[in-house]
Amino acid sequence: MSKKQKKQVVTEKVTQIVEQPKVETPVMEAPEPKARERKKPTIEWEIKDRMYLLKGGKRPLSRSIKSANIFYFDEEKGYERELKYCQNQKTPFVDEMKGDQRLEHIIFRSGNLFVEKEKVTLQKLLSLYHPHKDSIYEEYKPAALAADEIDVLEMQVDALTAARNVDIDMAEAIMRVEVGSKVSNLSSKELRRDLLVFARNNPKLFLELADDENVMLRNFGIRAVEAGILRLSTDQRNFLWGSNGRKLMVIPFDEHPYTALAHWFKTDEGMEIYSNIEKRLNS
Repeated sequence: MSKKQKKQVVTEKVTQIVEQPKVETPVMEAPEPKARERKKPTIEWEIKDRMYLLKGGKRPLSRSIKSANIFYFDEEKGYERELKYCQNQKTPFVDEMKGDQRLEHIIFRSGNLFVEKEKVTLQKLLSLYHPHKDSIYEEYKPAALAADEIDVLEMQVDALTAARNVDIDMAEAIMRVEVGSKVSNLSSKELRRDLLVFARNNPKLFLELADDENVMLRNFGIRAVEAGILRLSTDQRNFLWGSNGRKLMVIPFDEHPYTALAHWFKTDEGMEIYSNIEKRLNS
């Protein structure tokens, strides 16, 4: 075959090749990552001896609490589960118990119940699931108790510091809330002493009164009534002038008379009356 013929054959073969369409490989999209399932936090249980105390400092010779026919709402399972304390079971949940159930009593002696670390089932029942927890009894926690005592001590320090710095008029106003009209018969030394004792014994109330902008005005109103300048009507609905019984102000419904008077002293009319009364008290 000549070169010319060979060239012609090759050309014919090339023309017979059908152009194949390009096939695009589909790109697989990466699957979206699944949202992480939120697992209920597990309670880290510490193996140790535990003490349980009756609330309110009660110390009866013996006090039993329910060890059966009690229920706990399990949020994870969505229903109430029956509880029972059986010494021969490893769980307080009845639906998890196996075999015989030997019911055991739960008894506080002289106001407390000591549970050894080996009795995990009873401890979990009392510390986690029992419906009487924090109502009839509570678990003794020294660290939490110490923290509460620190808060009280710090509040006492703040109250005593504030009590040392208040002036005599403020001291009288605060103590009038505590002892009433008897404060008028106290000497300045007695007033200071009683104020410090009050701040130590009831620091929270003392600090609230010391920060109350109306406590001075309430005391001022009480002094005016004690001096006969003002008079509170028998139905405690009105304040009257002591001299002629003329109505001075109407007490709003469900408001303490002297609190209402203190608020009224801040009004334009009340400020004028306040100045008038102040002159009479100091005369």
